[in-house]
Amino acid sequence: MLFILKKFIGGLLLPLPFLLLVIGLAILLLWFTRWQKTGKALLTAGWLVLLLLSLQPVADRLLKPIEDSWPTWRGGAQVNYVVVLGGGYTWNPDWAPSSNLINNSLPRVTEGIRLWQANPGAKLIFTGARAMTNSVSTAEAGARVAESLGVPRSAIITLDSPKDTEEEAAAVAKTIGKQPFLLVTSASHLPRAVIFFRNAGLNPVPAPANQMAIESPLNPWEKIVPSPLWLMHSDRVWYETLGRAWQWLKGSSGNPGE
Repeated sequence: MLFILKKFIGGLLLPLPFLLLVIGLAILLLWFTRWQKTGKALLTAGWLVLLLLSLQPVADRLLKPIEDSWPTWRGGAQVNYVVVLGGGYTWNPDWAPSSNLINNSLPRVTEGIRLWQANPGAKLIFTGARAMTNSVSTAEAGARVAESLGVPRSAIITLDSPKDTEEEAAAVAKTIGKQPFLLVTSASHLPRAVIFFRNAGLNPVPAPANQMAIESPLNPWEKIVPSPLWLMHSDRVWYETLGRAWQWLKGSSGNPGE
């Protein structure tokens, strides 16, 4: 119940639902109360913040410092395990397997496969519990996609009980102990994940995937036209900020770069 409540409240605090609530409150004030100035101020502020967070220069300037904690893994000491953290997913057997991995999950899985190929003999570990209405776990969905891309099932381990990153760290600790391993997750999520895994006594080698903040060239109109894509980038900033705040409240905070 606490997990569901945390997800529900956290979801309402993300930019789009929060700003829609602010704008909705402003509309109620304008239509049904005498608080006209307050309603106008809230409506203007909500619209302006939504506009700014939907612009590429603003969204990616906020996101890039979070994503730049570690570079893409280009090689190094060989490891025996590559751990890929779970993310958004569904499971429809009529779809192409990779279509079931939503948003952040597919880049994590494909990067995990790349690192597994670069570490011959390594095991590929997928983590993540089953969603409430799904018969397949996050970990199993990742494993099935990896199989469809040529990874033998004998090279895959699934940990399908953890519901969040802290539980994923505990499950990995029970499975592999303290030996070094490559930790694959979204670049924006990696700083928070590394803290959880190090607090669990583990030795992760950070391996970012799913980098989103763009510095390479874009068409000029892509920088000035609001887009849900850039709003999603802003969403990741606030999601991880809320996550670090929750981590601190639970006494699990730390410096991921230590």
